[in-house]
Amino acid sequence: MKVLALGACGGMGRHAAKTLVSQKWCDRIFIADIDKKRAEAFARELGDVARPIVLDISDSVALDAAAASADLVMNTVGPFFRFGLQVLSSCIRTRRNYVDICDDWEPTISMLDLHEEARDAKITAIIGMGASPGISNMLAKKALMNLDMPEQIFTVWDIEAAKPEIITKKPSAATIHGIHQLTGKIKLFENGKYIDASPITPINLDFPGVGSRRLHTIGHPESVTFPRYYPALKASKNVFIISTLNLAGLKLIVWMVNRGFLSVETAAGIAEKIEGPADRGRTNEKMLAEFSRKRNPKLPPLFALATGLRKGRLARSACAVLSAPPGGMGGATGVPLAIGAMMILKKAVTDYGVFAPEGILDPDMFFQALAPLCVPRKENTDGLVLTRIVEE
Repeated sequence: MKVLALGACGGMGRHAAKTLVSQKWCDRIFIADIDKKRAEAFARELGDVARPIVLDISDSVALDAAAASADLVMNTVGPFFRFGLQVLSSCIRTRRNYVDICDDWEPTISMLDLHEEARDAKITAIIGMGASPGISNMLAKKALMNLDMPEQIFTVWDIEAAKPEIITKKPSAATIHGIHQLTGKIKLFENGKYIDASPITPINLDFPGVGSRRLHTIGHPESVTFPRYYPALKASKNVFIISTLNLAGLKLIVWMVNRGFLSVETAAGIAEKIEGPADRGRTNEKMLAEFSRKRNPKLPPLFALATGLRKGRLARSACAVLSAPPGGMGGATGVPLAIGAMMILKKAVTDYGVFAPEGILDPDMFFQALAPLCVPRKENTDGLVLTRIVEE
């Protein structure tokens, strides 16, 4: 099976491509990049299974030709509010399967609206198959499965775990995405309907065994996708964890963007310089250790919390991962993407259309594939995912 990897030379795409090759999940992978030397260097690193191609995805004719040469297109070119819809549209035109890490809610809505076109083209497209969205969706689906009548779903991630591994002269697409989703208005699902809301709105959540903590809203796909598949839900929100000091700095940056003093790109560059790369401060490993300690535990860096009825009583159902792929944000995002690609290539999923992860993937099957790719290694879903249920 052949895979066209768009953006594979970037931080997340590299991890996805390496995982596909190391696990022998594809026979050929085309490393596409606008920079010929960079594509050639990474293809050499991957070995004989890889072939470099020069591609500018803004050229629709060239993009269609490249997509047609593969069985599946794996897209990590961000930010997705600029590039997501056009790449998926190319796959529908060329009748090629598709998977990406889209983490912007605006194109998520537009891409899901292409469901019938993708179904008619007989392709499978999974969007948002990274960490959040991605792993978070699978955790949320597991949490919802523990309730008889789910009412609310919250997907949660620690913003300090989402730092880029390397700080460069230009801000990363991930940081640009983050600033974009913290400015202006965002789409949330509240009281049974979609609403336009201000980001960074405080919300208190009580994770079983940790206690109530104040978190803050951000624009993200999970907020808009879950109500599509769980029509009984009354609320769906994505929220982030942040320290008090970093929150103050973030609010100042967002204020300056909203009032036109800074562009999103300039603000992203400032945010990266203030925070520094991911190898400083609280790494994902340290965050998991802080969650696992017996005294004064902190929230896990990535989890989902569902509320509703269980056996006729109000209940909270929480699911968190106890390990993660190596490589910081790049690994945590790229490895799930590779698993999504594998599930399509190996026909573990066969439905046609455009789906968010929770709309097509079985969470236990996903975590079973993810577990041995984590550090520390886990053998199965039960070893990787912690579930806590509290009935009131």
